[in-house]
Amino acid sequence: MKSTIWELDFYSRPLRDEEGKKVWEVLICETPINIEDRAEKMFRYTQFCPSNQVNSVWLKQAIETAISEVSTPPSRIRFFRRPMANMISKACKELAIPAYASRRTYALYQWLEERIETVYPTLENYQEGTNPSVQFVPSPPQPLPDALQGDKWAFVTLEASAFSDLSQWDISFGEAFGLSMVGLTPETLIPGLIIYSSRANPLAGWMSGLELAYLRFDNGSRPNLLLETGESESWILASLPNAQTQQEAKNFELTKEKAKNVHFLAVQSDPNSESFAGFWLLQELKF
Repeated sequence: MKSTIWELDFYSRPLRDEEGKKVWEVLICETPINIEDRAEKMFRYTQFCPSNQVNSVWLKQAIETAISEVSTPPSRIRFFRRPMANMISKACKELAIPAYASRRTYALYQWLEERIETVYPTLENYQEGTNPSVQFVPSPPQPLPDALQGDKWAFVTLEASAFSDLSQWDISFGEAFGLSMVGLTPETLIPGLIIYSSRANPLAGWMSGLELAYLRFDNGSRPNLLLETGESESWILASLPNAQTQQEAKNFELTKEKAKNVHFLAVQSDPNSESFAGFWLLQELKF
C-alpha cells in the first residue's frame, strides 16, 4: 500500500482584515499518485489565519485539525514556498511528519490557481493585487553518481490514452498523477525519456528518494538534458554533444509544451524489458 502524501501552502492571500492587514491561509491537499486519481475529489483542507497568529504553533494546530478529519495521516508533506520553509518544517517536525521542499506540488498549484481566479475575488475583503511568484534559485547541474550512470537513453512519445492502464504496469519505483486534472485529449502526444541501465533498480531506487520535478533541455555552452528535483537541485541525465541529439531535445521541449508541460521519465534494464525499474509522470510548473 502506497503512503499518503500531502501538499501544503501557508501564505498571505489577496484579502485584508478589518484593520487592513493581510489575511493568511493554509491550504492542504492530498497528492494524487495514481493515473486515475482526481485531485478535486481527494482530501482538501483550508483555514484562514489572522495576521497576528502567523507562526509554527498555529500552523501545527491547523495540520492537527486536518489530520483529525482523515483516516490515514500523511507520511510526508510537500511544500513549494521557500520563504515559509522554516515555519513549515518546524510545525511538521513537532508532529513527526517529514516535510520536503518540492516542485512536485501539482494538485496544490492547480487548486491555488483556481482559488485566485474564482474564490478570493468573490469575498468582501478581497483586494486585487499581483500573486507573488516563488523564486527558485537554481543550483549548478550535477552529474549522476558514477555507479548510477545509464548505459544509453532514448526520447519517446506516447498518446495520452496509452497511460489509461498505467496502474497495471509492472513498475518498481515511481509516481503518477491523474491526467484528467490536466485536461489533455486522448490523442495528445506526451514526450518522455527512457534510460536503459544495467543498474536500473539502484538508479530508480535512488531517484525515488528525490522529489522529482521535471526534465528540461539546457541549451547552454554544453547542452544537456537535466532532471530538476527538490527545491532547486539539478542533475545531468544526458549530455547532448551533437546537432542530432540537440534537435531531439528541442523536439522534446516542443512536444512537452503542447502537452501542457506533461512528460515522463522511465528507467529500464534494456529495450526488450516489459517491466520498469522506475516510471514517473511529470509536469513542469511555472511558479
